Parts: sequence; structure tokens; C-alpha cells
Amino acid sequence: MASRGKSETGKLKQNMEEQLDRLMQQLQDLDECRDDLDDEEYEETKKETLEQLSEFNDSLKKIMTGDMTLVDELGGMQLAIQAAISQAFKTPEVIRLFAKKQPGQLRTRLSEMDRDVIVGKLSRDDHTQQKLEILTALRKLGEKLTADDEAFLAENATATLSQFEKVTAGSEAKIMALACSGVKTEA
Repeated sequence: MASRGKSETGKLKQNMEEQLDRLMQQLQDLDECRDDLDDEEYEETKKETLEQLSEFNDSLKKIMTGDMTLVDELGGMQLAIQAAISQAFKTPEVIRLFAKKQPGQLRTRLSEMDRDVIVGKLSRDDHTQQKLEILTALRKLGEKLTADDEAFLAENATATLSQFEKVTAGSEAKIMALACSGVKTEA
């Protein structure tokens, strides 16, 4: 996933070379078998092969002029959103629960964290960071937050989480798919 087109470009190049080799071999084989074919069959097969070669050439021109790319606009959006997710959510468990649309488990995790900070198992800073992540995830999942939770978010929201809110506005379905893909690669 980190290659962002390098391996795909390599595969594309390999496929293009194989396609060119196949078409050239087809023309060579056709010339070698000319005596075995009648004139009409030979001309028709040669014409088809030359048409395929012309289509292949048109594809190459499109790729070379930039009309066709492996990482398109949607891929660019995906990169931006993934960057927002990876910077906004630092806790893998929150990412996983967010991706799986599990607000109940997010709320349970929040309660456990509140308890852990009281008994000293979790530092205040870690608690604040994780609570921010969970409340932001709950909000993005369409969950109703309490007035206290909203106040906590307003007081403690980081620039990264605020940017995540802006980037993801109106694209929850895409976010879920991206978050799920992030969870699958981490697991």
C-alpha cells in the first residue's frame, strides 16, 4: 500500500511489454505460416493484428500524455483521507472500532479509560488524547454526544482532529471503507 503506484506502474510496464511482444510474435508467426493460409485468411488475420497494434499504440499515447494514470483523483482523495485518519487517530483500537461502526464498544472503551485514569493505570495526557479520538469517532458515526462531551471536544480538540472533521465532512462511507482497509493491513 505504501508504494502508491510504483508496483502498479511496474506491472503496467511489464504487461505493456508482454502485449507488444505478443503482437509482434503474432505478426512474425503469420508471415511464417503464410504458405499454410489462403490469401483471404492471411489478409484478415494480418488486418486484425495490425488493428490490435494500432489500439495498443493509442493506449500508449494516452498513458504518455497523462490522460490515463494509476493514481487518479479518487486515489488522491484516498491518500488525503488516510493521512488524516492516521494522524487524527493514533490508537489502533479506536481506528478498528470506528471502522467497524461500533459506537457501543467505543463508549465502553471510554468508560474503561475514565476508570483507568482514576486508578492510575492511564496518564492524563493519554486519557485526553484517546478520549478526543473516541468522541470524534462517535461524532462521525452520528452518535449524540452529551453537553460535557461537546465541551471537552471544544476545549481539547487538536488541529489534526479538527482537520479530520473538515476533510471527512459528507464522506462517511468513503471513510469507513478506508478505515476498514487500514484495519485489514494492520491486523
